[in-house]
Amino acid sequence: MSVKTLKDLLAEGVSGRAVLVRSDFNVPLDGDKITDPGRIIASLPTLNALIDAGAKVVIAAHLGRPKGTPDPKYSLAPVAERLGEELGRNVQLAADVVGSDALARAEGLTDGDVLLLENVRFDARETSKVDAERESMAKQLAELVGDDGAFVSDGFGVVHRKQASVYDVAKLLPHFAGQLVEREVDVLTKLTTDPARPYAVVLGGSKVSDKLGVIESLAPKVDTLVIGGGMAFTFLAAQGHSVGKSLLQEDQIDVCKDLLERFADVIHLPVDVVVGDTFAADAESDTVSVDEIPDEWMGLDIGPESVNRFAAVLTGAKTIFWNGPMGVFEFPKFAAGTKGVAEAIITATDNGAFSVVGGGDSAAAVRTLGLPENHFSHVSTGGGASLEFLEGKELPGLKVLED
Repeated sequence: MSVKTLKDLLAEGVSGRAVLVRSDFNVPLDGDKITDPGRIIASLPTLNALIDAGAKVVIAAHLGRPKGTPDPKYSLAPVAERLGEELGRNVQLAADVVGSDALARAEGLTDGDVLLLENVRFDARETSKVDAERESMAKQLAELVGDDGAFVSDGFGVVHRKQASVYDVAKLLPHFAGQLVEREVDVLTKLTTDPARPYAVVLGGSKVSDKLGVIESLAPKVDTLVIGGGMAFTFLAAQGHSVGKSLLQEDQIDVCKDLLERFADVIHLPVDVVVGDTFAADAESDTVSVDEIPDEWMGLDIGPESVNRFAAVLTGAKTIFWNGPMGVFEFPKFAAGTKGVAEAIITATDNGAFSVVGGGDSAAAVRTLGLPENHFSHVSTGGGASLEFLEGKELPGLKVLED
């Protein structure tokens, strides 16, 4: 990908100029408490570089999925507070997205100041399918940084979206890839161009349908494809197993049968699972073979024998991509599978493998389970964007930076 980067913008000089940065602050919340600040931490190198160079920094970001209208539950207020702590400076929060308060605050910025706009998804135009509506919002975003402003795309988790603050605004301002986006693209490109072998991919999470594209794309290219999490039960059903009350996409069973036939030598499925009598942290649990899942119970994690088998193929790999947990890691009773597989990836990495944690729930699991992030080669900030990149899809938020 040939684009101008933050280094190019800094070489031009940003002192006294306003710079609009699209960050990804879509962090998990418990009430108004941020439970995983990973995406905020990942944004700091780009923001600090701009602040240190004297830019007036205006940040656009989203949180959750409000319905195109202000909703206090999705306010970026907790983000502004945490970002201020991380940057060691006051971060103003505009009361609106591109309204009178945002405009007044933007006009009042001095060199090194930081303004965070309120959740861009409070404006229905951000995600509109109508080009003219997105463009009208993008024009107002551009006006916040003025005639000599610039745009830095640093929210990798949203570059697969054709949205006003990601795509359309880049067509109106001189545009640059931030450090986070540049690093993500470099890492994922390494996975798609002549990866060291053996190359193993680990996929988990809830739905097969969410991962079909990446399975179809990667299965012919990898040496091992490990499948766990809720999506594994549709594959197990395709093998003829009864999966009880486990998560099951019946409309995908034939698709899974086809994949198992075509890639029998590549796909590895669990051989045992940890089942619960209900979906709860305090559920009664048991470990059973995949052909002994009780009718009224549900699989909530892969079992220890599956962990051992998966670890055996992963520890010898030279390239590993992992997207999706092996079970309901948020419940300690059902976290051992995810932790065991992650530890196998760490072992491989410590032995010289190149490992990428593909964002989303996988990155959250690494931090929730207290695993050392620096023992993976790269922890991505973009789950869906990472998958679409590996599928070979064109990502609008990256494509627009090439223009």
